[in-house]
Amino acid sequence: MRPLSTFNMKWYFLASMAAAAAVDNFAWGEAMVINDDSASPQNSGSFLDSVYGPLVAAGSQQRLTPKNNEPEAIEAQLLAQLQEVTDFASLEVLMSQMKKKSRTNPEQIHEDRFYEKSHEAYLKYQTKLNLPDDDEVSDIVDGRNLFGGIVTFGGFPHFNCFDDKHLDKKIDVAIVGAPFDTGVSFRPGARFGPDAIRSAGKRLGGLTPERKPTTKNPYDLRTHNVSIVDCGDVPMTPFDNRIALNQLYRGERKIHKHDSSSGPKIITMGGDHTITLMALRSAYEKYGKVSVLHFDSHIDTWDPKVLGGGITHYMALNHGTFLHYAAEQGYLNEGQCLHVGLRAPYIDAKYDHEHDAACGFHSITARDIDSMGIHGIVNKIKSTVKDTPVYISVDIDVLDPANAPGTGTMEIGGWTGRELLSVLDGLKGINLVGADVVEVSPPYDSNSDITSLAATAVIDSYLWLLVDN
Repeated sequence: MRPLSTFNMKWYFLASMAAAAAVDNFAWGEAMVINDDSASPQNSGSFLDSVYGPLVAAGSQQRLTPKNNEPEAIEAQLLAQLQEVTDFASLEVLMSQMKKKSRTNPEQIHEDRFYEKSHEAYLKYQTKLNLPDDDEVSDIVDGRNLFGGIVTFGGFPHFNCFDDKHLDKKIDVAIVGAPFDTGVSFRPGARFGPDAIRSAGKRLGGLTPERKPTTKNPYDLRTHNVSIVDCGDVPMTPFDNRIALNQLYRGERKIHKHDSSSGPKIITMGGDHTITLMALRSAYEKYGKVSVLHFDSHIDTWDPKVLGGGITHYMALNHGTFLHYAAEQGYLNEGQCLHVGLRAPYIDAKYDHEHDAACGFHSITARDIDSMGIHGIVNKIKSTVKDTPVYISVDIDVLDPANAPGTGTMEIGGWTGRELLSVLDGLKGINLVGADVVEVSPPYDSNSDITSLAATAVIDSYLWLLVDN
């Protein structure tokens, strides 16, 4: 094949490189105003300009504009350079220089014109951005923020429920935190439970496929007139259990004094299980004796002489003896209380079993679900409590550690989350006057906070029961 002459080489490469040379060096030009319709190709200087222009423009903005981009000037420059080409070596040097000039970044794969054409295609089909008026804030006022803001459980409203100035405000259901964990016998950390439960409850709201459609949805105020309020946490000192527990009692007592058509119902977020005694005391003063449904792996009716109190009187009240005191103080309907999900070992098997019965409790063990099934357990519970005022206390360790690792005293062989929620949801129609979920210890939880998430689901079940009633 006959080699190309120098003249032919020049025009061959001129044709192939002319387009590449069309994109030369850029420089910042004069300021231009970006309007809301600046997405048109002739009006945009870069991809980001066209996408964010309407958002960031404030009167005027400097933008990237081509410098010396007239085709005639580029062609004349190429011709002048090609006139100096006398051999292939100098031609290769020119080609290398032109290749570099056609790429803003030497490491980019394609020439600038490739990205420009892609950008032009985007501009052709992009959706026009229509931002609200600068003074419009309805979406900010009414919008729910999943990732920030002041966190309340389920996004429910908040006010200081403990202040006498707000006693005239209606509260039908109050959610309150009890950050306390100095009554534990093993792993602490439950003082951080209320905060973790609220955080895990950010996505709560709405009907799930597992619930039958109902006219009452706790998270949809259009379906009911029940006032649900997150009262925040009761300040509880970490230095003296006696003072801390008294603070909780006084806080819940104040909530029970709020205006309500049928009396405020309090859902308490623990905290270790010791806090349930104060919640029961306040509920007893408001509604009389209650039947306790105690979902737990431990009996928690231990005689203080057996657990803690045999050492000092100060240690007598703890998360394993509070039900002993509740029975002793007369808060409970004797014979109408149930432990559900038991499986932890006794300390003194014969004595503990007899003492538990003396406190007025019957038992459903964790393994009973295999023979009784969900419906059998629900029927047993309902036939036991009948129409008496009911208080439900869920120690999250009723669940198996696979479902709730973040707790103070784990016991293997527990229920799954689905089994617990199915039993709770099956209690529709009981006279529920109060409830809690306790022993959530975030420091021991998984990276995905599955224990806190389980606790939010328990509270969610409480809300559906209360709103339905």
